Amino acid sequence: MCTLPAAVSPGKPVTDFTLTFPPEPRWVRGARDAVRTALAPLVPAGSGVLETAALLTSELVTNAVSAALACVSVSPVELHAEWTSNGAIRVLVHDDAPGEPRPPRGVPDVEAEHGRGLLLLSLYATDWGVCRHVPRGGKIVWFTLDGWD
Repeated sequence: MCTLPAAVSPGKPVTDFTLTFPPEPRWVRGARDAVRTALAPLVPAGSGVLETAALLTSELVTNAVSAALACVSVSPVELHAEWTSNGAIRVLVHDDAPGEPRPPRGVPDVEAEHGRGLLLLSLYATDWGVCRHVPRGGKIVWFTLDGWD
């Protein structure tokens, strides 16, 4: 069964958004900027949560775009973000590509261009996971960040 959490902490979402875009690398920046822009009015300055959310979003979207482009039939990537009044955020990224992302074993080589995204997710997210049981197929990779209060 899917490990996607049913809700983000106890509060009601104060806002959320969904962005659907073609699997093109230039959209990684757009997804990161959308999360940063939407969170900015809600996150206390200097908390670090804004940049952490943007970084982790960028990593998930990069992985989804790469996976989608490797498919025979290219389909859009979908980003959904929501946050609650008690200071929690959840970001979900869906792609139709098969396979499941796995963190690398050990630390990637300093010169390597790939292999750090899920490592960063493991280090900085409060929780994260992969859901393969989605109606459209493919997978959802998600993370949560708690407590910016």
